[in-house]
Formats: sequence, structure tokens, C-alpha cells
Amino acid sequence: MKKSFTIVFLGSVFFTAHSQTMDLAVSAIPDSLKLNANSVVRLSQLNVTILSQGSMTLKSKKAITVLNELGLRDLDLMEYYDKNRRIAKIEATVYDASGKGMKTFRRKDFNDMSVADGVSIFNDNRALFLDYTPITYPFTMVLETETETSNTAFIPAWSPVDGYLVSTEKTSLTVNFKPELHLRLKEVNFSAKYPIEKTETPTSVSYTAKNIIARKREELSPIFMDIFPIVYFSLENFQLENVNGMAVNWKDFGKWYYDSLLADTEEIPLVAQEKIKQLVGNEKDPKEIARIIYRFVQEKTRYVSVQVGIGGWKPMLAKDVDKLGYGDCKALTNYTRSLLKTVGIPSYYTVVWSGNETRDIQNDIASMQGDHVILAIPDKSGYLWLECTSQTQPFGFQGDFTDDRNVLIIKPEGGEIVRTRTFAESDNLKIIKGSYAILENGSLDGKVKMVSKGLQYDSEFGKERLAKEELVKRYKEEFGNINNLTVNKISLQNDPVTIEFTENLEFKAESYAQNSNGKLMFALNAFNQNSYVPKKYKTREFPFEIQRGYTNEDETEITIPEGFSVEAKPNGMELSTEFGNYKIEFSVTGPSTILCKRKLVIKKGLFDKNNYENYRKFRETIARSDNSKIIIAKK
Repeated sequence: MKKSFTIVFLGSVFFTAHSQTMDLAVSAIPDSLKLNANSVVRLSQLNVTILSQGSMTLKSKKAITVLNELGLRDLDLMEYYDKNRRIAKIEATVYDASGKGMKTFRRKDFNDMSVADGVSIFNDNRALFLDYTPITYPFTMVLETETETSNTAFIPAWSPVDGYLVSTEKTSLTVNFKPELHLRLKEVNFSAKYPIEKTETPTSVSYTAKNIIARKREELSPIFMDIFPIVYFSLENFQLENVNGMAVNWKDFGKWYYDSLLADTEEIPLVAQEKIKQLVGNEKDPKEIARIIYRFVQEKTRYVSVQVGIGGWKPMLAKDVDKLGYGDCKALTNYTRSLLKTVGIPSYYTVVWSGNETRDIQNDIASMQGDHVILAIPDKSGYLWLECTSQTQPFGFQGDFTDDRNVLIIKPEGGEIVRTRTFAESDNLKIIKGSYAILENGSLDGKVKMVSKGLQYDSEFGKERLAKEELVKRYKEEFGNINNLTVNKISLQNDPVTIEFTENLEFKAESYAQNSNGKLMFALNAFNQNSYVPKKYKTREFPFEIQRGYTNEDETEITIPEGFSVEAKPNGMELSTEFGNYKIEFSVTGPSTILCKRKLVIKKGLFDKNNYENYRKFRETIARSDNSKIIIAKK
């Protein structure tokens, strides 16, 4: 390996990396790369050499100029290691704005820390981390590392874009490999906007990109990996924690996964088998049997993380979970699967990328992907999905943590990519029915019933576990348009079978209506004002996405004080767009009663950037109309 060194020449400082010399002075950065940037990647080089099925080295050199305090988050001064990943070299040098070297940090200067996640009871992952506090800005940090690992199942993906508000002067990746290992790759989001040079030989592939300007994050943009160029890699012949694997496609990969990581973990003690049979009794419906066993797992176990060696990928033995009463997502999912198997109910261990932002398992490159495990049970309509780490999630209900994404189902005969449930806007329904009276002094006295279904249920059913004080605080935030709110009565009902959450509230609020010379003015739609308006952009670069649609249906009866009449009432409105529909009506139904009926449907979809302003205006109109006010006066 060629070593980097510093050369002093005519007052400027340069460093040499793999036969390339670069001026690290901030003044050498083109103005175009400073625009909108908190930091600039001056040079990023990653060389991956796969020596055999069970041996890989990664040599990295990265120089990043931090322009301001916000750019500190772009520094990655950490390298991970465990019993199968060794750090052979780690060194960092900091340079001032002129490019002059200030200090070099050797391995002894890095903190050796456990990579604890807050829930793991066993975790052998560690890291070397440099805790650096800058004296002034801007500065440049050069980090050099070299690691060796036997886990060839994980070849790092590469993107020329480091993140938002980060520009790149030059970045490159080279992967060297043995042809018999059969390197596979997948390029996504490549376009002329990001010029990338690619070089291939029978034993290597390289990517290089230069002068990538910083991009600003835009509201409602798709997730990072859906808009920026990325290359994914995998080997047909790989190794994971000293276990050899071979996979050309997902069917092969799933077969290896089941045989190597799952098949020998399924044993359930006879006592536990008898317990399950007693619980099931004479029940014959497979769905109801699965519901009984899921409830048993929820009541018996709790979630903790186990991250030791292959424990990061292979679940604990089912009999150990039964004995200890805890496990991580892999262990609890596998335990539930094994219990179901004892009574003849098939179910499948399923790997998924989790999180509120939907991310797919890449369906055309078989490799170690995902960060979570759930359970799939075959059903007439496809699959029922079980979140086995939750003690509160209803049976068969999949929330926004794992909905609407491609996942990998592991079957004994092989793997299969399927999509988890996509909730339609009509599924994510909230129905609000309420009434309130306006008193002569402007106070409000009302009650409301709210029923939530689908993903709106997912957002609300956790309220039943809140303390009274927290619950009241939550409602004051939810009804933030009603000042001086006092919640007098709360009644909650959670139906985990129909998956509906019902809230009944009674409350009062002083001075809801503004009093001006004996006239009262107030917003008729008191219970569900939608004030969200997306940010305005002069020009927009990215498309925008509404990841999940929903429907709100509201009906509110308003009673005005005796002796008052309506002086001015807002007109109703109806909008129909590609993004959704909105309708609100205000009807005088009696001498002192007004009915407000409202329906809002927001549609899921990916939309062209040129339609963003139309969507913004759609939401702006809704926000304005939801706050429409009435004026009443004494007769």
C-alpha cells in the first residue's frame, strides 16, 4: 500500500493519496461546491479487495472540509469491529483553512467503545471513535482506515452523494474480486445529472464521480435511496460469520438462510407443546389458532436485543426463548413460528427494512438486506403479518413500521419477495362526530367521539397506555386550535379484533369565540382543523411523494346562544384533485343550530416536481377553509 504523506511547497500543504496530489486549502474549493454546502468531500476513496469467499479487506481514505458547525454531523470518525472484523489501521489528521496540518491522531487517540443500542443484553460489536471538537471553522479532516473481515456477505454500497447539504469534489470506489466468486451489482438512479465514470475488468469494477454539488432536502421528497445514484453489490459465493453461502437468486438465498440459520433452532420443549395444545383446545380455524398463540407469545415474552457474533443474524434457539421469556425480533419471530409449527400452522420468517419511511428489499440482487424480522402466515387473501416484538399490537395488524414494502419470506424450499399490506386511503379512516355549544361569553362546551381505523388506529391506540396527565397534554396538542381547553372526561375503547380505537371526550374552553362589540366570531370546524401547508419553493428539484393516504369524515353540530342569530356564515367548498378530495358544508339546521360536515381524502402517490405547487395550493386552500369563521350577533 502506498502511504499518504504531507509535502510542504511554497507555503501550501498538499497530501498524496494513491498517486494523486490535492491541495487541502479551503480556497482551492470551487465556489460551485461551497454553495448550499455545510461540508465538502474533497476526496473519498474506498478500495475493496475480496481475496476469497471468506476474506475481504477495505481500505478507505476520506478528506472532508467542514465549513460550519452544521457540517460536523457529516464527519464519520468511527470504525466498527468484532471478532470477525479487525481494524488493521486507523489514523486521522486535521488541517486548518489554509491546508496546514494541525494534528495527527493515531490509534491510541481513538476511544474504544461498545456499540450498545440501549436494549441489547448481549452485544460484542465495538468501535474505535475519535471525539473531535474543532477550534475554529472551516477545517479539514482526513481519515484513513483499513479493515479486514471474513464476512463477505456485506460489500458496502456506493453513492457519489454523501448526503444533503454536502458537496463532493471527487469520490471513487474500486472492488477487486476473484471471478469464481461471481460478483453481482445493481445500479439505481443513474442519470446525466450525476456523471459517473465506470471501469470494468474480469476481476474488478470501479466507479468515479467528480464535482457533485450540494443538494438541499426538499419537503416530501422520496427517501434518499430512491432519488440518488447507488450501486449495490453481492457475491454468489459468500461467507457470514464463518458460514459459507451460495445464492444466484432469492430462492437460493432463502434456502441457504433457512438451512444455515433457522432449521436447527425450532425445537420446542414438550411441556410448552402441551401448554399450547391446551390453549388451542378444540379450535379448528387456523387463523383463530394463530391468534391464540400470538396472544400467548405477547403475554409470555418481552423484547430485548441480542447481538453476539452470528446472533446478529441467527435467532436464539426457540427452546431458550421459551425458558428465558425474552428475545429480539429474530428470536421472538422464530419462537412464534416454531410454536405454530407444533400445531400444524405454517408460517414464515420474514426479513424487512423497517421504519416509517418505506424501503424495499432489492428484489433483483440477492444479498444480506433488511434490519428487522416479522412473521408471515398464509391466508386466503395472501398473508397475515405479525409483529412479534410488540406486546400490544393487535393480531394480524401491520402498522406503518413495516407496511407497503417488498420483504423476503424465508421458506424451507427457498426465498420469495412479496409486498406487505398497502393500506388504501379508505382503510386509514377517522370518523369524528361531535357537538358543542357557544355560550354568550364566548366559551365553548362540547363533546366529541372519534373512531380511528387502519393506520390512523396505529397512530392513536397507544393513548390507552398513557397516564392521565400525559393524555390530557396530548389532547391539548391535538386540539391546539382551541385555546384554554379543559378536558373534563375521557373514555377510551380499543377493539383489537375489529382494529378500531374509539375516543369519547367532554371538554370546555373559555373565550373560544372572539367578542367584538357584542358580536361573536369563531371557527365552526372546531374538532379537526388541518393547518398543514407544505413549504413553498421558487424552484424544486425532486419529485414529491405522499407515502400513505387517509380519509377523515367529520360531522359537528354547533349550538349558538339563545337570542343570537347568524350575521355572516362561510360558504361551503368542494375540491377534487389528483392528490385527493375535500368537501366542507355549513348548514343552518334550526333557529340556533348549525351543522358542519367535512370530508378529506388524501391519496397516496409519487408525483412530478412540476405538480408540487398545485399540491401546496390544495393544502393551503384546505387550511384556510378549515379555519372559516362565522359571526353571530344578538337579535
